[in-house]
Amino acid sequence: MAKITLKDGRVFEADDNKRLVLALLDNRVDILHRCGGHARCTTCRVVFLEGEPDKMTAAELERLQARDLFGKYRLSCQILCENDMRIDVINTVSNSDLDDPGERPADAITPDPVWIAKPDVLVQD
Repeated sequence: MAKITLKDGRVFEADDNKRLVLALLDNRVDILHRCGGHARCTTCRVVFLEGEPDKMTAAELERLQARDLFGKYRLSCQILCENDMRIDVINTVSNSDLDDPGERPADAITPDPVWIAKPDVLVQD
């Protein structure tokens, strides 16, 4: 079991290898996931305060780079609960003009994950 701690202090446990977005939804955390967990929309963004995974899917990296978000956010739909983590959820229904968070993502990561090591982020002056 992985312990998930939210920035607001809420804590819950998630089964190992459960998608982070589903762990959040199943624990009534307000988070958008407009594309249904397919690494297309980036609305399921989180910031890692502790416990960021060292690996990511190629789809997550591609989408974050395309939107100039790499190094700032991670996509909860592309992350497995494999270790304890402390996160901040960025996009919520309550802080948007939307009425629903999106279709519930599938249990397995989509698209089929190609796992890569998370590249280092270059800080530019």
